[in-house]
Amino acid sequence: MLYITGDTHCPIDIHKLNSRHFPCDGLTRDDYVIICGDAGLVWYKTDKEDDFWQNWLQGKPWTTLFVDGNHENHAKLDEYPVSEWMGGNVHFIKPDVIHLMRGQVYEIDGLKLFTMGGAASGDKKYRKENVSWWAREMPSPEEYDTAMENLAKHGNKVDMILSHCAPTWVHCTIDVLRETNELTDFLQKIYETVDFRKWYFGHYHLDRQFDERMRCVYNDIVPYTDR
Repeated sequence: MLYITGDTHCPIDIHKLNSRHFPCDGLTRDDYVIICGDAGLVWYKTDKEDDFWQNWLQGKPWTTLFVDGNHENHAKLDEYPVSEWMGGNVHFIKPDVIHLMRGQVYEIDGLKLFTMGGAASGDKKYRKENVSWWAREMPSPEEYDTAMENLAKHGNKVDMILSHCAPTWVHCTIDVLRETNELTDFLQKIYETVDFRKWYFGHYHLDRQFDERMRCVYNDIVPYTDR
């Protein structure tokens, strides 16, 4: 079973995965909890500072997956070795805490999942580069190309799309004054050209359904049931 939730900004919003809020009785490593960016699990300069919450999630009975958001230490995340898992490239943060990389397609629990992390920080001016903000928050040209190539390999058809920010039309629906960018425009292209069943994203700190396929998640933990 797959469960999807929004930003955990570890440790600020990780409480939603506490057993008091998300009972884990009966869940196994074959169940997946997916965080739609801003997980905050790779943030500090030293492993010791990050270890507590990484180990806390590793101690849960399920497997934790996450796409990256804008509020991650992207420099440190990029230092993890790239491995192949379920048909796509990943970073193993812990054996059962896994970063789903940008532009990948995975086959998990009989479903095809396309992932495109990253987002532009609206609070960039309040942050310090390479301390609390990283330019790698936005995808590289190579990651956009990889995304298109991988989708083409699968006939531009997947079951689920997971991102941090949303396509331009949703992005502007949330706030008409919000600036669009190359990533929201890229995701708009994906929305218009890829055949998919459901799309989950975080970033906006909302729990809201935008149409029958588009779902913003924050505090909610949504089971995927559309098969």
